[in-house]
Amino acid sequence: MDANELRALQAPLKEKYKADSSSAMVTLKAQGDLSGDGLACKVSTSRALIEAGLHPATGGTGLLACSGDMLLEALVACAGVTLKAVATAIDFRVKGGAVRAEGDLDFRGTLGVAKDAPVGFAEIRLFFDLETEEPQEQIDALIKLTERYCVVFQTLNRPPKLSVTAVVGGGR
Repeated sequence: MDANELRALQAPLKEKYKADSSSAMVTLKAQGDLSGDGLACKVSTSRALIEAGLHPATGGTGLLACSGDMLLEALVACAGVTLKAVATAIDFRVKGGAVRAEGDLDFRGTLGVAKDAPVGFAEIRLFFDLETEEPQEQIDALIKLTERYCVVFQTLNRPPKLSVTAVVGGGR
């Protein structure tokens, strides 16, 4: 896909969202199944069923997906797609490369071993290894725009309002 094809693909959406801002608000959903034995939650994705469990640092076997890994994987996926879309839009030639994320967790927090240890990532780092002949100023612009428009990065960077609700009897 080139920049003109991307613009043609997105132009009607942009016009629709400008004319009716409420049409741009979409509620994404995820659902997990708590039934079954063991300490696991089966998460339905658009492509497969993923069974998530405890990380080995909290007593898991390592055979099930770890939600912390899934968070980093979501960041990598979003940042990679965003980078490629931005590169296409600005005619930036990416021959190849890789995206990776890593994050630091102190498992004392989630295990309740130390009250001063945070629960969750203390730091997350995102890396792009690009194969390109573009000049550094263009690379810098690409990364800045990718950071700006990556939904997962911005959600982590500026956390949304969160809420938790529990219902009994399967109500939603």
